[in-house]
Amino acid sequence: MDEELNVTYITLGGYVNVQQYRYVYFLIIFIAYILIICCNSTIICLICIHRNLHEPMYIFIAALLVNSVLYSTVVYPKLLIDVLSENQVISYSACLFQLFTFYTLGCSEILLLSAMAYDRYVSICKPLQYPTIMRKTTVTLLLVLAWLIPACHVVVSVILIDNQKFCRFTLQSFFCNNSVFKLHCVNSQASTIYGLVVLLNVFLFPMIFILFTYTRIFLITHQRCKEVRKKAAQTCLPHLLVLISFSLLGTYDVLIVRLEADIPKTARLILTLQLVLYHPLFNPVIYGLKIQEISKHLKYLFFSPTVK
Repeated sequence: MDEELNVTYITLGGYVNVQQYRYVYFLIIFIAYILIICCNSTIICLICIHRNLHEPMYIFIAALLVNSVLYSTVVYPKLLIDVLSENQVISYSACLFQLFTFYTLGCSEILLLSAMAYDRYVSICKPLQYPTIMRKTTVTLLLVLAWLIPACHVVVSVILIDNQKFCRFTLQSFFCNNSVFKLHCVNSQASTIYGLVVLLNVFLFPMIFILFTYTRIFLITHQRCKEVRKKAAQTCLPHLLVLISFSLLGTYDVLIVRLEADIPKTARLILTLQLVLYHPLFNPVIYGLKIQEISKHLKYLFFSPTVK
Protein backbone atom coordinates (compact mmCIF):
# COMPACT_ATOMS: atom_id res chain seq x y z
CA MET A 1 0.00 0.00 0.00
CA ASP A 2 2.87 2.40 0.87
CA GLU A 3 4.57 1.65 -2.43
CA GLU A 4 1.38 2.47 -4.34
CA LEU A 5 1.08 5.77 -2.46
CA ASN A 6 4.74 6.63 -3.06
CA VAL A 7 4.52 6.22 -6.83
CA THR A 8 1.34 8.34 -6.98
CA TYR A 9 3.51 11.48 -6.89
CA ILE A 10 6.95 12.13 -8.35
CA THR A 11 9.22 14.87 -7.01
CA LEU A 12 10.72 17.18 -9.62
CA GLY A 13 14.28 17.63 -8.42
CA GLY A 14 15.72 19.57 -11.35
CA TYR A 15 15.29 23.04 -9.83
CA VAL A 16 18.21 25.00 -8.35
CA ASN A 17 17.53 27.22 -5.30
CA VAL A 18 13.84 27.44 -6.21
CA GLN A 19 12.83 28.58 -2.72
CA GLN A 20 15.29 31.47 -2.81
CA TYR A 21 14.63 32.62 -6.39
CA ARG A 22 11.01 31.56 -6.90
CA TYR A 23 9.81 34.99 -8.06
CA VAL A 24 12.76 35.40 -10.41
CA TYR A 25 12.02 31.97 -11.87
CA PHE A 26 8.33 32.84 -12.21
CA LEU A 27 9.01 36.17 -13.96
CA ILE A 28 11.46 34.66 -16.45
CA ILE A 29 9.22 31.70 -17.24
CA PHE A 30 6.10 33.86 -17.54
CA ILE A 31 7.77 36.37 -19.89
CA ALA A 32 9.23 33.55 -21.99
CA TYR A 33 5.83 31.84 -22.30
CA ILE A 34 4.07 35.07 -23.31
CA LEU A 35 6.80 35.78 -25.89
CA ILE A 36 6.49 32.27 -27.33
CA ILE A 37 2.71 32.57 -27.65
CA CYS A 38 2.82 36.09 -29.12
CA CYS A 39 5.68 35.52 -31.59
CA ASN A 40 4.33 32.23 -32.92
CA SER A 41 0.68 33.35 -32.96
CA THR A 42 1.51 36.54 -34.89
CA ILE A 43 2.99 34.61 -37.80
CA ILE A 44 0.24 31.96 -37.65
CA CYS A 45 -2.40 34.72 -37.90
CA LEU A 46 -0.59 36.40 -40.81
CA ILE A 47 -0.53 33.11 -42.71
CA CYS A 48 -4.24 32.56 -42.02
CA ILE A 49 -5.27 36.11 -42.97
CA HIS A 50 -3.28 36.73 -46.17
CA ARG A 51 -4.38 34.69 -49.16
CA ASN A 52 -0.98 34.87 -50.87
CA LEU A 53 0.39 32.84 -47.93
CA HIS A 54 -2.14 30.03 -48.44
CA GLU A 55 0.50 27.85 -50.09
CA PRO A 56 1.91 24.51 -48.87
CA MET A 57 5.21 25.99 -47.63
CA TYR A 58 3.47 28.57 -45.45
CA ILE A 59 0.88 26.06 -44.26
CA PHE A 60 3.71 23.80 -43.07
CA ILE A 61 5.37 26.78 -41.35
CA ALA A 62 2.07 27.59 -39.59
CA ALA A 63 1.74 23.95 -38.50
CA LEU A 64 5.31 24.01 -37.15
CA LEU A 65 4.58 27.17 -35.14
CA VAL A 66 1.31 25.73 -33.80
CA ASN A 67 3.36 22.73 -32.76
CA SER A 68 5.78 25.04 -30.91
CA VAL A 69 2.95 26.70 -28.98
CA LEU A 70 1.48 23.32 -27.98
CA TYR A 71 4.96 22.01 -27.12
CA SER A 72 5.52 24.97 -24.77
CA THR A 73 2.05 24.68 -23.25
CA VAL A 74 2.82 21.12 -22.20
CA VAL A 75 5.60 22.43 -19.92
CA TYR A 76 5.20 26.14 -19.05
CA PRO A 77 1.89 26.24 -17.09
CA LYS A 78 3.14 23.46 -14.80
CA LEU A 79 6.47 25.26 -14.38
CA LEU A 80 4.70 28.45 -13.30
CA ILE A 81 2.71 26.52 -10.70
CA ASP A 82 5.75 24.63 -9.44
CA VAL A 83 8.01 27.64 -8.83
CA LEU A 84 5.37 29.18 -6.55
CA SER A 85 4.68 25.90 -4.70
CA GLU A 86 6.38 24.66 -1.57
CA ASN A 87 6.88 21.22 -3.09
CA GLN A 88 7.63 20.59 -6.75
CA VAL A 89 5.71 17.39 -7.41
CA ILE A 90 3.62 15.89 -10.20
CA SER A 91 1.14 13.04 -10.10
CA TYR A 92 2.21 9.82 -11.76
CA SER A 93 -0.61 9.92 -14.35
CA ALA A 94 0.07 13.61 -15.14
CA CYS A 95 3.76 12.79 -15.56
CA LEU A 96 2.98 10.07 -18.11
CA PHE A 97 0.63 12.41 -19.98
CA GLN A 98 3.25 15.18 -20.03
CA LEU A 99 5.85 12.70 -21.25
CA PHE A 100 3.51 11.50 -24.02
CA THR A 101 2.55 14.97 -25.28
CA PHE A 102 6.10 16.37 -24.98
CA TYR A 103 7.69 13.66 -27.11
CA THR A 104 4.77 13.36 -29.52
CA LEU A 105 5.04 17.08 -30.33
CA GLY A 106 8.85 16.94 -30.33
CA CYS A 107 8.87 14.09 -32.85
CA SER A 108 6.16 15.82 -34.89
CA GLU A 109 8.54 18.71 -35.44
CA ILE A 110 11.09 16.58 -37.29
CA LEU A 111 8.34 15.06 -39.45
CA LEU A 112 6.96 18.52 -40.25
CA LEU A 113 10.47 19.57 -41.25
CA SER A 114 10.60 16.47 -43.48
CA ALA A 115 7.33 17.49 -45.15
CA MET A 116 8.75 20.99 -45.67
CA ALA A 117 11.91 19.54 -47.22
CA TYR A 118 9.82 17.47 -49.63
CA ASP A 119 7.73 20.53 -50.51
CA ARG A 120 10.87 22.57 -51.27
CA TYR A 121 12.30 19.72 -53.36
CA VAL A 122 9.18 19.50 -55.54
CA SER A 123 8.87 23.29 -55.80
CA ILE A 124 12.49 23.91 -56.85
CA CYS A 125 13.40 20.72 -58.73
CA LYS A 126 10.02 19.85 -60.30
CA PRO A 127 8.23 23.22 -60.63
CA LEU A 128 5.93 22.11 -63.47
CA GLN A 129 4.65 19.14 -61.45
CA TYR A 130 4.33 21.11 -58.19
CA PRO A 131 0.59 21.98 -58.47
CA THR A 132 -0.20 18.33 -59.28
CA ILE A 133 1.91 16.79 -56.52
CA MET A 134 1.37 19.28 -53.68
CA ARG A 135 -2.42 19.34 -53.78
CA LYS A 136 -4.60 20.15 -50.79
CA THR A 137 -5.16 16.45 -50.06
CA THR A 138 -1.40 15.77 -50.10
CA VAL A 139 -0.70 18.63 -47.68
CA THR A 140 -3.51 17.48 -45.36
CA LEU A 141 -2.24 13.89 -45.42
CA LEU A 142 1.32 14.98 -44.59
CA LEU A 143 0.10 17.12 -41.68
CA VAL A 144 -2.04 14.30 -40.24
CA LEU A 145 0.81 11.79 -40.53
CA ALA A 146 3.26 14.24 -38.94
CA TRP A 147 1.19 14.18 -35.72
CA LEU A 148 -0.27 10.67 -35.92
CA ILE A 149 2.93 8.66 -36.48
CA PRO A 150 4.76 10.09 -33.42
CA ALA A 151 1.66 9.66 -31.24
CA CYS A 152 1.43 5.96 -32.18
CA HIS A 153 5.13 5.45 -31.45
CA VAL A 154 5.22 7.35 -28.16
CA VAL A 155 2.06 5.80 -26.70
CA VAL A 156 3.73 2.38 -26.81
CA SER A 157 6.74 3.79 -24.92
CA VAL A 158 4.42 5.22 -22.27
CA ILE A 159 2.70 1.84 -21.88
CA LEU A 160 6.10 0.15 -21.43
CA ILE A 161 7.06 2.75 -18.79
CA ASP A 162 3.77 2.23 -16.98
CA ASN A 163 4.48 -1.52 -16.74
CA GLN A 164 7.84 -0.96 -15.03
CA LYS A 165 8.40 -0.95 -11.27
CA PHE A 166 9.68 2.31 -9.77
CA CYS A 167 12.36 2.30 -7.05
CA ARG A 168 13.14 6.02 -7.10
CA PHE A 169 10.64 8.86 -7.00
CA THR A 170 12.79 11.98 -7.53
CA LEU A 171 13.16 13.04 -11.15
CA GLN A 172 16.35 14.93 -12.01
CA SER A 173 14.46 17.40 -14.19
CA PHE A 174 11.79 20.09 -13.82
CA PHE A 175 9.34 18.25 -16.11
CA CYS A 176 8.74 14.67 -17.18
CA ASN A 177 11.15 13.74 -19.95
CA ASN A 178 13.59 10.89 -20.68
CA SER A 179 14.80 11.06 -17.08
CA VAL A 180 11.78 8.94 -16.11
CA PHE A 181 13.77 5.87 -17.21
CA LYS A 182 16.22 6.49 -14.35
CA LEU A 183 13.42 5.91 -11.84
CA HIS A 184 12.99 2.25 -12.80
CA CYS A 185 14.35 -0.48 -10.55
CA VAL A 186 15.88 -2.29 -13.52
CA ASN A 187 16.48 -1.23 -17.11
CA SER A 188 13.92 -2.91 -19.34
CA GLN A 189 15.41 -4.50 -22.45
CA ALA A 190 12.06 -4.15 -24.24
CA SER A 191 11.98 -0.39 -23.49
CA THR A 192 15.57 0.04 -24.67
CA ILE A 193 15.01 -1.83 -27.94
CA TYR A 194 11.74 -0.08 -28.62
CA GLY A 195 13.37 3.28 -27.80
CA LEU A 196 15.92 2.60 -30.54
CA VAL A 197 13.11 1.76 -32.97
CA VAL A 198 11.38 5.06 -32.16
CA LEU A 199 14.68 6.93 -32.51
CA LEU A 200 15.22 5.44 -35.96
CA ASN A 201 11.66 5.91 -37.22
CA VAL A 202 10.91 9.43 -36.03
CA PHE A 203 14.36 11.02 -35.82
CA LEU A 204 17.21 9.38 -37.74
CA PHE A 205 15.32 8.27 -40.87
CA PRO A 206 13.54 11.64 -41.27
CA MET A 207 16.89 13.38 -40.66
CA ILE A 208 18.56 11.33 -43.40
CA PHE A 209 15.63 12.09 -45.74
CA ILE A 210 15.90 15.83 -45.05
CA LEU A 211 19.67 15.92 -45.59
CA PHE A 212 19.34 13.88 -48.79
CA THR A 213 16.55 16.17 -50.07
CA TYR A 214 18.45 19.39 -49.45
CA THR A 215 21.61 17.91 -50.93
CA ARG A 216 19.65 17.09 -54.09
CA ILE A 217 18.23 20.61 -54.16
CA PHE A 218 21.65 22.26 -53.91
CA LEU A 219 23.20 19.92 -56.49
CA ILE A 220 20.42 20.59 -58.99
CA THR A 221 20.26 24.37 -58.40
CA HIS A 222 24.06 24.62 -58.65
CA GLN A 223 23.71 23.76 -62.34
CA ARG A 224 21.11 26.46 -62.93
CA CYS A 225 21.14 30.24 -63.08
CA LYS A 226 22.02 32.56 -60.22
CA GLU A 227 18.37 33.55 -59.66
CA VAL A 228 17.33 29.92 -59.05
CA ARG A 229 20.25 29.39 -56.65
CA LYS A 230 19.27 32.54 -54.75
CA LYS A 231 15.63 31.43 -54.45
CA ALA A 232 16.71 28.00 -53.22
CA ALA A 233 19.00 29.53 -50.59
CA GLN A 234 16.31 31.97 -49.39
CA THR A 235 13.67 29.29 -48.87
CA CYS A 236 15.86 26.41 -47.69
CA LEU A 237 18.23 28.20 -45.29
CA PRO A 238 15.57 28.93 -42.60
CA HIS A 239 14.48 25.28 -42.62
CA LEU A 240 18.09 24.13 -42.26
CA LEU A 241 18.74 26.52 -39.35
CA VAL A 242 15.64 25.24 -37.54
CA LEU A 243 16.70 21.66 -38.30
CA ILE A 244 20.20 22.20 -36.85
CA SER A 245 18.76 23.83 -33.72
CA PHE A 246 16.24 21.05 -33.17
CA SER A 247 18.79 18.30 -33.87
CA LEU A 248 21.31 19.59 -31.33
CA LEU A 249 18.70 19.95 -28.58
CA GLY A 250 17.05 16.62 -29.44
CA THR A 251 20.40 14.83 -29.36
CA TYR A 252 21.12 16.31 -25.93
CA ASP A 253 17.73 15.17 -24.61
CA VAL A 254 18.35 11.59 -25.75
CA LEU A 255 22.02 11.29 -24.74
CA ILE A 256 21.71 12.91 -21.30
CA VAL A 257 19.71 9.93 -20.04
CA ARG A 258 20.92 7.08 -22.20
CA LEU A 259 24.59 7.79 -21.42
CA GLU A 260 23.75 8.65 -17.79
CA ALA A 261 26.09 11.61 -17.97
CA ASP A 262 27.12 13.07 -14.62
CA ILE A 263 26.35 16.74 -15.28
CA PRO A 264 26.18 19.32 -12.46
CA LYS A 265 22.63 20.25 -11.47
CA THR A 266 22.93 23.89 -12.55
CA ALA A 267 24.38 22.94 -15.95
CA ARG A 268 21.64 20.35 -16.42
CA LEU A 269 18.98 22.97 -15.62
CA ILE A 270 20.42 25.46 -18.12
CA LEU A 271 20.74 22.84 -20.87
CA THR A 272 17.24 21.47 -20.30
CA LEU A 273 15.81 24.98 -20.36
CA GLN A 274 17.07 25.29 -23.94
CA LEU A 275 14.60 22.59 -24.99
CA VAL A 276 11.58 24.60 -23.86
CA LEU A 277 12.87 28.18 -24.10
CA TYR A 278 15.30 28.69 -26.94
CA HIS A 279 13.81 26.55 -29.70
CA PRO A 280 10.11 27.67 -29.56
CA LEU A 281 11.35 31.29 -29.76
CA PHE A 282 13.93 30.51 -32.44
CA ASN A 283 11.35 29.21 -34.96
CA PRO A 284 9.23 32.37 -35.37
CA VAL A 285 12.30 34.63 -35.36
CA ILE A 286 13.95 32.64 -38.15
CA TYR A 287 10.83 32.36 -40.30
CA GLY A 288 9.83 35.95 -39.61
CA LEU A 289 13.21 37.34 -40.66
CA LYS A 290 14.32 34.94 -43.37
CA ILE A 291 11.15 34.12 -45.31
CA GLN A 292 10.63 37.13 -47.58
CA GLU A 293 6.81 37.11 -47.83
CA ILE A 294 6.32 36.67 -44.08
CA SER A 295 8.93 39.35 -43.34
CA LYS A 296 7.15 41.75 -45.69
CA HIS A 297 3.78 41.27 -43.94
CA LEU A 298 5.43 41.69 -40.53
CA LYS A 299 6.92 45.01 -41.63
CA TYR A 300 3.51 46.17 -42.84
CA LEU A 301 1.96 45.08 -39.57
CA PHE A 302 4.41 46.85 -37.25
CA PHE A 303 5.79 49.74 -39.28
CA SER A 304 3.14 50.60 -41.88
CA PRO A 305 -0.27 50.08 -40.27
CA THR A 306 -2.00 52.10 -42.97
CA VAL A 307 -0.68 49.94 -45.81
CA LYS A 308 -3.10 47.19 -46.84
